[in-house]
Amino acid sequence: MSELYEKSLGKLELDQVLQLLAECAGSEGGKEACLSLRPSSDLEEVELMLNQTTAASDLCTRKGNPVFGDVTDCSASLERADRGGSLQSVELLRIAGILRCARNIKGYVAEDDKATVLDALFQALSPNKYLEDKIFGAILSEEEIADNASPELSDIRRHKRIQAGKIRDSLQKVISSPAYSKFLREPIITIRQGRYVVPVKSECKNDVPGLVHDVSATGSTYFVEPMSAVNANNALRELELKEKKEIERILAELSSEAAAYREAIDLDYRMLVQLDVIFAKAKLAYRMRAWAPIMNDQGRVELRNARHPLIDPKTVVPISLRLGTDFDTMIITGPNTGGKTVTLKTVGLLTLMAECGLHVPAGDGSVLSTF
Repeated sequence: MSELYEKSLGKLELDQVLQLLAECAGSEGGKEACLSLRPSSDLEEVELMLNQTTAASDLCTRKGNPVFGDVTDCSASLERADRGGSLQSVELLRIAGILRCARNIKGYVAEDDKATVLDALFQALSPNKYLEDKIFGAILSEEEIADNASPELSDIRRHKRIQAGKIRDSLQKVISSPAYSKFLREPIITIRQGRYVVPVKSECKNDVPGLVHDVSATGSTYFVEPMSAVNANNALRELELKEKKEIERILAELSSEAAAYREAIDLDYRMLVQLDVIFAKAKLAYRMRAWAPIMNDQGRVELRNARHPLIDPKTVVPISLRLGTDFDTMIITGPNTGGKTVTLKTVGLLTLMAECGLHVPAGDGSVLSTF
């Protein structure tokens, strides 16, 4: 598009309408797609987009608004997984989020037997509850993998709990011992650098045999791992390394499974974003009390009680005008602040909105043309 054309879009404030549209979208991908919309001069394409908006409005009226949340572009992650890479927990959760949204949106129209122009988009969705459940079942959050993600992980963590309990019991004897308790800053067990330690007064650090893992900011306390706990801490560390390797294996396995469905997941994302934009148009139409205009490509315009969408509905003055039938030129006269510029901008902005597939805030039966 030419620089002059883009400047015209800015003068007519289409970007502000698209910002309102983006606020109606449910997903980040949908919001971005709303903001990047550009008018089409192809009559057939414009009529299809308007019909899609009308169909979405009808569905919202009959079934309520669908929810498009948890949808993020995962194409880069899926491409890396397809090359054999292992994805992070957050990436896999995003993939599962796409699958969950695809399943929910497909279910939104599952029992609706009324054919619409949106059917092809809904039918293109490919829910995969097996992979969705496997990912959500294994990954509880970006930082936490479920114990039951694998039998091996469950077993390792069980042994970790047992081993940690043994270490605490051993150190409890140290802090309770009259021989050592007098050397401690506090009778507590804490962790430093992944090792269970006790806080020892700096002047007594040589009185408690063990390994120093940390020193307090003031230097008054040394965190010492008593020699009696070294072997047990080493065993716990080995279990932690096994746990890390098992988690890496689980993530690699899930990544491989996601890669096997790469094309379907990518398509799901694209369809969900497209549907999100269409339903955002329907929501905006409801908020603006807008209707689908009758379109043509012959320059015919007939607006009935049209309202500028960016002016407060309580103060906006509706306009009605007709062009392109009996005459194709209009002269607008009047005093300053009499509404001449608003009238021109209303016609221009509503035309751009229609060319983006948006319903326009004008009376039913209004006519607009592509240019």
